[in-house]
Amino acid sequence: MADEMTHRPAASSEGRVIAFPSGTGTANIERCARELGRRHGADALEFWKAECRRLADQLLAAGIPESDVRQRVMWFQEDVQNELVLSHQKRAVASS
Repeated sequence: MADEMTHRPAASSEGRVIAFPSGTGTANIERCARELGRRHGADALEFWKAECRRLADQLLAAGIPESDVRQRVMWFQEDVQNELVLSHQKRAVASS
């Protein structure tokens, strides 16, 4: 379900196509949600900070402007949060 939530702009405002790093795809969103679902406290926080930093570094290395990087990291965070909510809902339905 993460693929319905992912934000992947295909082109910049100048009309150039910019490759979006594959690490932010559906599988990565689902992986991060699973990891955050099983981690707690400082461990979860450190994992999450490292994942967001890794994404930001990938985007910057791809030549994406810093202002766009911030927005894309926010989208990623939103996508992972949505995936966490969906996974909790699925577990609740399955256990009822």
